[in-house]
Amino acid sequence: MEKREEIYRGKAKTVFATNDADKLILYFRDDTSMLDGQKIEQLERKGEINNRFNAFIMQKLEDANIPTQFDTLLSTNESIVKKLQMIPVECVVRNYAAGSLVRRLGVEEGVALEPPIFELFLKNDKLHDPIINESVAITFRWASLEQLTRMKELALQVNEVLTKLFDKAGLILVDFKLEFGLFHGEIVLGDEFSPDGARLWDKETHKKLDKDRFRQGLGEVVEGYIEVANRLGVPL
Repeated sequence: MEKREEIYRGKAKTVFATNDADKLILYFRDDTSMLDGQKIEQLERKGEINNRFNAFIMQKLEDANIPTQFDTLLSTNESIVKKLQMIPVECVVRNYAAGSLVRRLGVEEGVALEPPIFELFLKNDKLHDPIINESVAITFRWASLEQLTRMKELALQVNEVLTKLFDKAGLILVDFKLEFGLFHGEIVLGDEFSPDGARLWDKETHKKLDKDRFRQGLGEVVEGYIEVANRLGVPL
């Protein structure tokens, strides 16, 4: 496959076109950001770890009949993915209270949420990804009711599969963000799943092993990602 021009540069990944109209190359950079990109640092090996981590998780989801954008692990920092028409609505599943939920509602961090909370956010860094609902998304034509229904269905399936996977590794899947897109008219899980977009705690100690180590200045960010990968058996 021929790698062509850069077509998009996000906070942590760069997207390249290829000679296949249905395929793209995702390049996972070592960039780590917070505050919608206002603070950025480079952490050695972070891109490689997230690339391999994402490939591992996406394969687990494919095995559970959840359609994903992932195609092939191409190199240390690159993967081949399907070219999606991305939907500008982020889905968040919360199993335990943390992050913005704690700030918005004043609940205690770590409280179990039964059933899990499902939320929608507009993907817009300039507006700081505001929380929205189905009505808003439909009115502004960011997504149809059918698409939103399917996105929620898939997000909860992902939660069921990954909660069990992380639990076996001695980890709590606290919450996570998902993005979806259309591939030949089908809703498909896109972007990535890594400790950048999920909160992962040790089951016994509640030690944080995700991007909160960067957000909260806890240090050893990459070391936390590696620990999660090793527990899951991700080949690094």
